[in-house]
Amino acid sequence: MDFIIRQEKNSDYRQTENLIREAFWNVYRPGCLEHFVMHTFRARPEFVQELNFVMESDGVLIGQVMFVWNALPDCDGRQLPVLTLGPICILPEYQRKGYGKLLLDYALEEAAKTDAVGVFLEGNIDFYGKSGFVIASSLGIRYMDEPAEDDVPYFLCRVLRPECRQLTGARYRVPQGYFVNEVAAAEFDKSFPPKERLRLPGQLF
Repeated sequence: MDFIIRQEKNSDYRQTENLIREAFWNVYRPGCLEHFVMHTFRARPEFVQELNFVMESDGVLIGQVMFVWNALPDCDGRQLPVLTLGPICILPEYQRKGYGKLLLDYALEEAAKTDAVGVFLEGNIDFYGKSGFVIASSLGIRYMDEPAEDDVPYFLCRVLRPECRQLTGARYRVPQGYFVNEVAAAEFDKSFPPKERLRLPGQLF
């Protein structure tokens, strides 16, 4: 494997967004929104610039990962800093070759240098579990407005500091920046080369 992982530069923006678009296109919905999410988050205060990484091979960006600040109350009502991870992706032709786990593990090592007590994301435990994530309900942390007795198998947490285990009973809210305007997203997408939007089995939306 010949690659480097580094912080994203301003000159990378368009290539990063196209990479995200290629990776998520028609995966969870016809087309995708993730590249617009990335585009809009860069201007938001909760965006963590120092944890905004790209993976590069032979001058081409093949992967990216970003984090957003969030906070959850602990058992004493104190707001503890946590991170939300995503999007994270690898260019399709480089997927299933180990690049994704290398990028994820590097990003988590860097995240552990911050004040965050834990990292949250929505994803597949079969993949993310290999990097230390657990289903967040096993720590007593609830997802959005889901009933307290329900497990949400895709809502995951990676403990970074012991204080994360004091978040029992906390209810996690997805940072507002992830809820983008789909009309604006469609307009933004017109600036990229045309791609066919397909309704496929297994899509969530």
